[in-house]
Formats: sequence, structure tokens, C-alpha cells
Amino acid sequence: MQKLKYLDYWLVVPYLILSVLGIVMVYSASADIGSQNGGSPGSYLVKQAIYVIMGLIIVSFMIMLNINKLRDKNILRYAGYVALASLLLLLVMGQTINGAAGWFHVGPISIQPAEFVKFYVIIWLANVIAQRQDDIELYGWWVTMRWPLAICAGIVGLILVQPDLGGATINATIIFVMVLASGISTKKSVSIFGAALLGVVLVVFPLLTKISEMGFAKNVYQLQRIVAFVHPFAHSQGVGQQLVNSYYALSNGGIFGVGWGNSIQKTGYLPEPNTDFIMAILTEELGLITALAVVTLLFILILRTLLVGIRSNSTYQSLICYGVATYLTIQSIFNLGGVLGMLPITGVTFPFISYGGSSTWTLALVMGTVMNISARQKRFRATH
Repeated sequence: MQKLKYLDYWLVVPYLILSVLGIVMVYSASADIGSQNGGSPGSYLVKQAIYVIMGLIIVSFMIMLNINKLRDKNILRYAGYVALASLLLLLVMGQTINGAAGWFHVGPISIQPAEFVKFYVIIWLANVIAQRQDDIELYGWWVTMRWPLAICAGIVGLILVQPDLGGATINATIIFVMVLASGISTKKSVSIFGAALLGVVLVVFPLLTKISEMGFAKNVYQLQRIVAFVHPFAHSQGVGQQLVNSYYALSNGGIFGVGWGNSIQKTGYLPEPNTDFIMAILTEELGLITALAVVTLLFILILRTLLVGIRSNSTYQSLICYGVATYLTIQSIFNLGGVLGMLPITGVTFPFISYGGSSTWTLALVMGTVMNISARQKRFRATH
């Protein structure tokens, strides 16, 4: 309980505000969907509220946890087995949503393993790099880290073949930034990135084509998203519908919005208004000023997480913070880029605001861990 005295309110307050706003916006964005699906207008509200409450419990647990428990080799090993087994099982029995077989249906909820893998990759890779610092100096970076990188490549590859380009890219970027932060030279990091990119072109893309030919991929949904990104208005009645209606929502909202609950685009015009495009609905109802406030709060979280990492004298804790900051940054950029038409739509949710249990709980895990690290730092400074 002593850690509660050292909570970092630059992390706690934005987290709470964004989570509560997420519940409010999920209710507004999903009320029509709930009714259309034969349920009540508040069905998604209840679920999201439960997800957030459970998320707060997870955050509290992570704050109180001895962070060294996350480095236990048995915990990391068995968590790795579960992660790999889940990703493999998705290929044969995953529930397909928006063109990707990335979910397990468990009772009334759907679990997305790729979300939890982000947390696992961060804590596992941070531990591996921290433990092997001496070996890196003695034997060289590549000799020491080639097998951990091969495991990371396997994880990213399994996410990519779902196919989940957004999730794969986010995990790959987290890995890349943590590798950069480990002390590797810029020349080597660029070489690794180039090799990974070449591997995607020469191996992954042909593999995806082969899987499609074998009948495991039943549509070209990912390709359609590229087409919609390039020529949205030419396909406004088909694959470009999401982006075109996102533009309409942003235009309707203006600076101050049309008022909470008054969105037009959520009433059947804009698909996925409570997940991928919730920021378009938020902007339509509450205006550009509120959207900028949300981005500012998220920016504060990211900057504070980076600052906690910079201040830490532990390589392990610093790498966790850099991984979490990368996760929040890339996920936000992908979502907003899709909403604004600056990037292809990847099906990535907006942190804290979008509906979803897996994303809410993963965010709780990473933010609880960063809050733990920050509290340890503040307690150390107060007692020394």
C-alpha cells in the first residue's frame, strides 16, 4: 500500500479521464448498433464499463506487484508458450472479424491475442536485452541477440498471416525501437530493419498469397483497404464507404461539434463507429477542440512514460517504458491516420477511447507497469 503515496498523477489522471471518456463515447457511438443487433442501446456501454473497471483492477494489481516478478523465467516461458499457442490456434479456429481471423469467441466477449502479445513482447524483450548486456559487449550484438530476434520475427509473422497488418506492424515497431534503445549502432539497426523489410517482401507476401490460394483467406479485405485509401470517393458505395463517411463526420463536427449523441454518421452510415472510427464520431459530436484535448492527454501519457524511462537507472525498466511509449504512439498514429485518410485503414483501435476488452486490458497492463516503475523511482528519491 506504500506505493500509493508515490503515484504519478501525470500518468494516473490522463489514464482515468481517457478511460471515462471512452465509456461515454462508446455508449454514444454504439447505441444504434446495439438496437440494430436486437439488444439494448446500452449493451456496449455495460460491457465497456465492465472492461474499464476490470482494467482499473489490473492497473492496481500491476502497481502493487513486485516488478521483478515479471522477470521470472518460468512466468516468461509459460506466458510465451501461451502466446505462441494462441497465435497458432487462430490460424485454424480464429473468429474472422473485418477480414482477419484474430479473435477467440469466449462467451459474450471476443479475445484478441495479438493485443496481449504487445505486453508480452515488451516485458520479455526488455528482460532479454537487460540480462545480456555483458554478452552483447563481449560477443557482439548480433551473435547475442539473433535467436531472440528470430522469436520476435516468428511472433510478428504469425500475427501478419491472420492477416493483421496493423497488429504486426505495431509489434514490429515496438521491437525495433527497443532494439535501438538497447545500444545497438545506427548502422546495425538500419541493416536489421532492411533485412526484416526484405524478408516481408520475399517471404511473407508470397506466403500470404499461397495461403490465399489454398483457401484459408476467403477475401482480399486488406487489399480493399488499400484501394479505399487511394481512391475513397471513387468507391464511396463500396470499400471507400468508411473513409468517405469519416470525412463527413469530421466536417459535420467542426470546432465545437453537433452535441453529444447527435452524430448522423453513427446511424448506419459509418461502419465500426464504436471501434476503428470512434474518433470520427467524437469529433462530429464534441468537435475538433475535444479531439485535440484527447490527443493532448495521450501525448502527456506518452511523454511522461518516456521521461520515466529516461530517469530510470535500470536498463530493464527503461526499455519497458520505451516499448510502452512506442505502443501508444504507433497505435494512435495508425488509428488517426486511417480516420483522416492519411494512412490505409488497418483496423487498429484508438487507445482508451475505442470499445474492446482486449485493448482495454492490455492498456491497463502496460500503464500499470509504467506507474509501478514511476512509483519506485519517486519512493527511491524520497528515501535517499
